[in-house]
Amino acid sequence: MTSPALPVTVVVATRDRAEDLRRSLPRHEAPVVLVDNGSRDGTVEVARAEGRRRREEGLPPLVVLEAGENLGAVGRNLGVGAAETPLVAFADDDSWWAPGALVRAGELFAAHPRMAVLAARLLVGPAEELDGVCDDMAAAPWGRSDDLPGPDVLGFLACGAVVRREPYLAVGGFDPVVHFAGEEERFTYDLVAAGWGLAYVDEVVAHHHPSPTRSTPEQRLRLLQRNRLLTAWMRRPVRVAARDTLRALRGPAHERGGVLDAARRMPGALRRRHLAGPEVERRLAVIGR
Repeated sequence: MTSPALPVTVVVATRDRAEDLRRSLPRHEAPVVLVDNGSRDGTVEVARAEGRRRREEGLPPLVVLEAGENLGAVGRNLGVGAAETPLVAFADDDSWWAPGALVRAGELFAAHPRMAVLAARLLVGPAEELDGVCDDMAAAPWGRSDDLPGPDVLGFLACGAVVRREPYLAVGGFDPVVHFAGEEERFTYDLVAAGWGLAYVDEVVAHHHPSPTRSTPEQRLRLLQRNRLLTAWMRRPVRVAARDTLRALRGPAHERGGVLDAARRMPGALRRRHLAGPEVERRLAVIGR
């Protein structure tokens, strides 16, 4: 017998993506909390217009929260805090959930009480190509827990993930040190260390049509390198964080730049430092082998 589905709210954090939101917001079937990170391009007006349309047509509501500044991924924390449902599905301004996906996710969460994150199958662009991250999540070299509906994962993409609100808030959500890009890593470590399960579920589908308004590949790589190092110094043993830093210093330009950028945020990282714990390190060792 299928468990009754737990209700879900979609949380979208955005900044200066008005045109993307015109396409994506009408596709959301569940209630939406949109957090604007200080947009200057009419994003708030587009979102409020969609909220009015929903009210007039009797559709699930859309609430707009204005952060007033660029909080990055931390903007999602505001959305999760405002949500009134036990589950939150994240979406970016250029992504949305397939019809019926969130109802199925709600059923799976109800049936698997240890699951804190459901990572969905993510289809990219009009061709609906499978995001390569999904193959990595499905592989799960450390195995699969009996009490989860799919392979255990140690990482996910936020724009294709549903989270249980209580553990999300308990571990502090996303943090201002990392800010944006790769923000899922530290969050994942903390959930695993607390005993929560994260699973990849292929039958739950999200769509991602990457916005043309994006940073360059070089900028993205540099940002990801910065945030990998910050996460390492927040949660990994010192010898590991130091090794990764020295390796990046000997690497290509974007890696060296990432070290310099990480140095500026290092005081905040060290203030939040504590080890992720043995289960996280065990899984990371499996990847390393």
